[in-house]
Amino acid sequence: MKKMIFSAGLALGAFTCSVSVAAQDTDSLPSVIDSVPTITAVPKYPLSGNRTAGFHTTVAGIAVPAAMIGYGLFALNNPTLRDLNSTTKAELREDHPQFRTHIDNYLQYAPVAAVYILNAAGIHGKHNLRDRTIILGISAILTAGTVEGVKRWTHEERPNGQDFLSFPSGHTATAFAAAEFMRQEYKDVSPWYGVAGYLAATTTGALRMYNNKHWLSDVVAGAGVGILSTKAAYWMYPWIQRKLFKDNATHASKVIMPYYNPQFHSAGLSFIFFPR
Repeated sequence: MKKMIFSAGLALGAFTCSVSVAAQDTDSLPSVIDSVPTITAVPKYPLSGNRTAGFHTTVAGIAVPAAMIGYGLFALNNPTLRDLNSTTKAELREDHPQFRTHIDNYLQYAPVAAVYILNAAGIHGKHNLRDRTIILGISAILTAGTVEGVKRWTHEERPNGQDFLSFPSGHTATAFAAAEFMRQEYKDVSPWYGVAGYLAATTTGALRMYNNKHWLSDVVAGAGVGILSTKAAYWMYPWIQRKLFKDNATHASKVIMPYYNPQFHSAGLSFIFFPR
């Protein structure tokens, strides 16, 4: 049983333009020229409508991943959803009893790698190297911190009985955080970049279940955590940018940021150098 939920938000804006026709003060021109009306294009969408549309888009962008996290938390103690976890696992193991792959360990990072490769190839996204790297670092810290904290708190056993760190799926959270990162960077270039990133993330989540590492609810909640973490990073960055780089004319050549690697349970400081 495979269920995939996709959501996308689209905000439309409209510009107003005006063209005025004026006549110079001269007796040779008929006075009627003074009565030529100003030509003004009427905006397709009122400005208040734009703000309302933007608000609804933002709410939808938060509500969907929040609902995914809520589903996962509710499934921890709900008999019906726990049964759905079990039947999903049973069907996957029945169809592919010997399935095993390590691709998900690398696929989770594919959208991030794609962003840097595309920029290096001249297809530039929303931010420069410095800014997008800091945003990515913030997202990684939020994702890893949330995942590790919730894993310790819920103490959910994995489907294969390996340990009690099943909920939520860290690989899936990382993959969807990366997918949202790619979507944010390239949504103004083409929506298909975001689609590709989310396809890689969805595949990562599916492989976690095929590998018998996670329940369905683990994967759904992990996706929500990853998406919200990256969204939060983009919301936070303008404030952080003002604090770190007060002089916009001066570009910092180096940044020190904390990092955490949930796979190896290691933490420390990373030194990032940006050539001028």
